Amino acid sequence: MVQTYLQLRLDLASALAVFLEPEEAHAESIRWFEDGLGRSRSWVAAHGGERVPPEVRRQVGAWVQRRQKGEPWAYLLGWSTFRERRFKVTPATLIPRPETELLVEAALEVGRRLGVDRAVDVGTGSGIIAISLALEAGWGMSATDVSPEALGVARENAEALGARVTFLEGSLLAPVPDPLGLVVANLPYVDPADRPTLQRELSFEPETALFAPDRGLKLTTDLLTQARTRQAPACLLEIGAGQGGELCRRALGMGWRKSLVHQDLAGHDRVLIALA
Repeated sequence: MVQTYLQLRLDLASALAVFLEPEEAHAESIRWFEDGLGRSRSWVAAHGGERVPPEVRRQVGAWVQRRQKGEPWAYLLGWSTFRERRFKVTPATLIPRPETELLVEAALEVGRRLGVDRAVDVGTGSGIIAISLALEAGWGMSATDVSPEALGVARENAEALGARVTFLEGSLLAPVPDPLGLVVANLPYVDPADRPTLQRELSFEPETALFAPDRGLKLTTDLLTQARTRQAPACLLEIGAGQGGELCRRALGMGWRKSLVHQDLAGHDRVLIALA
């Protein structure tokens, strides 16, 4: 049977709709065509009647098999976008989330207000925060991670995007020399007790980048402590829904002069700002 590109997209949407909501399946099928196959909607409108080559059918079929098992599309594709830039992602790194843009925007605002010229991104993963701040603020950027595999991906992204970032392997602020400058981080903040309720796609992302002890608060608390001890002017953290109140209290108890929480568009706690 001869399959056209138009029929392929319809078949793909139907296959995705087995485990996704129909609207989500339709939108994802378009992303597969645009990002995976390089075929835009306008191209499909003009060439939808053309025959699909066997190698394209095989590629889409392989993607479908992996996606049906829950593997995120970004890992199939090998990259994702953040602040309109393309970043390589692998199973060693988290997939960028739009919510993290709130952290970057808050860091830019606080950093400019404080007049900083350097910053450190702790737990950098694929490097999206450090690279974005290096390119958009021009600060001297350092970035740390305990995963050498993640640091390898981050270095590739920095080189591809022309960002100057010093990458350091180690836990939290341990490998970073003084003075620190602004401290920014999207550390693991998911409560391990919530694991059974999470989307199955998250099982493909690195556990060490998702879960933290103490109801998800341990690593953020440890970083707040280290940053205060080492006299950082401010510490900005991406946090989970409902964590803001407790973390603000902990920050004030450590001696931070002021702590506040920014919420995302859904009204969930998302960014904690601690000021010295």
